[in-house]
Amino acid sequence: MHVLIATTGALDPELTVAFTGRLIVGGGRVTVATVVGVPHEFLDTLEQEAIGPRATPSSERRRYLEERGRRATEGIQNAFAAAGIDTEVVYLEGDDPADRIAEAARDLGADIVVLGATRQLFDQSSWESVSARLMLECDRPVLVVPARIRQPQEA
Repeated sequence: MHVLIATTGALDPELTVAFTGRLIVGGGRVTVATVVGVPHEFLDTLEQEAIGPRATPSSERRRYLEERGRRATEGIQNAFAAAGIDTEVVYLEGDDPADRIAEAARDLGADIVVLGATRQLFDQSSWESVSARLMLECDRPVLVVPARIRQPQEA
């Protein structure tokens, strides 16, 4: 089984590793991904000011994508490494996270997508969330992990 973990950095690393570990019992692959919106015009301007008119915009964009991507995935990657589970990481450039994650799931041949719920799942605004859009639009099963487990209130 190939599991695609999509994160913005808000997923609970221990919960995600425990959950994913159950999915890949007996073997499997884990890819950790994040979507980064890259401000092209701003970075192009910075690069041309620093290097001159012959600057190649791709190097500054790539550096921005990797830096932001690393920040978002580092906690999850470290948790998987501590559990002895190898991961591949991909940084996806785009402005529509739901669309890019669904596209990556297809391109990577993922069997399932795991992502976090960053807001309450059953209120009106949740139906506009990335999680809800993926549940409706992705051609792969989508499992949503809560941001954190809430303890029951004492009576």
